[in-house]
Amino acid sequence: MDIAGLGAAAVALVVGLLGWTQSRATNRRSDFTTITERLDRELRIEREQRRLGTFYLVALLKWGRRVAPASDPVPEPPPELDLSP
Repeated sequence: MDIAGLGAAAVALVVGLLGWTQSRATNRRSDFTTITERLDRELRIEREQRRLGTFYLVALLKWGRRVAPASDPVPEPPPELDLSP
């Protein structure tokens, strides 16, 4: 074996190793971006659901204050409080 062949093999190995680590870093960045985008989307959906839940709770409490406890039949809730599918 000559020294030039060993040197070329060593340089090729170093270049290959550097390329491999760079591609792994790029993959990690794209994975991180994908994960953060998914978390942002899920957080946005959860906030909207909480906002709707809070709206319904407040509206039910207001309706409950207007309807006094009595032996009379309770009136139907307003249509915006209908939670049926």
